[in-house]
Amino acid sequence: MRIALGVEYDGRAYNGWQSQPDVPNVQDALAATLSRIGSEPVTVHAAGRTDTGVHALEQVVHFDTAMVRPLSAWVRGVNALLPKDIAVLWAHPVTDEFHARFSAQARSYQYVLVNRPQRCGVHHGKVGWFHAPLDVAKMRQAAQYLLGEHDFSAFRAAQCQAKSPVKRLQQLDIRQRGDTLFFELTADAFLHHMVRNIVGCLVYVGKGKYPPHWLQGVLAERDRRLAAPTFAPDGLYLKHIRYEAKWGLPQLQFD
Repeated sequence: MRIALGVEYDGRAYNGWQSQPDVPNVQDALAATLSRIGSEPVTVHAAGRTDTGVHALEQVVHFDTAMVRPLSAWVRGVNALLPKDIAVLWAHPVTDEFHARFSAQARSYQYVLVNRPQRCGVHHGKVGWFHAPLDVAKMRQAAQYLLGEHDFSAFRAAQCQAKSPVKRLQQLDIRQRGDTLFFELTADAFLHHMVRNIVGCLVYVGKGKYPPHWLQGVLAERDRRLAAPTFAPDGLYLKHIRYEAKWGLPQLQFD
């Protein structure tokens, strides 16, 4: 039997999603707990990896089990044993054709950036921060150059393992609420550090280091050295994974 789960987590205590020896990671913590509930070894497959310090509002995973358990066992039962910074939001049975990664149609990320002179206290580690004033109108103008299908090599980490740097960015919106900016990005898939590198470039434009059309040139040159430094992981959230309706997965609503 194949079960899909929606999972949220605070990434501050983990070296990312992916299983790694001798370091805390979300995948191993979740697999160990599912194995206890299912009374058998469980392998967990996710829609996408998140880096060290990156959070998830809804990571989607699947696993196979021979044990018959009520769906509540895969939610409340698992949550009772998981670390407090990881929680299962929902469980849903799927056919063997479903794969959390390969069945996904699009992924959405949110970057939360506090823009004020003072660093964050209460939300430390959960939001990004930039001290100088940012021109949001110019940032929105620059963002338009990145929409569509492009070679995003300039926004790709050196250690990225993606087969192709060509991705289709469907959404890049910037919302402002008081002193907080919310960057909303949706694409068919993302390269390693792609979101954080885009945010870093938009901050460069917002603080006046470069005009909006500079970003068009960075994209065209495909040279990572021309782009801004990778922005901090603190404010980055894997927000939502989109699948075909035929899978019947729950649809959570986020602000």
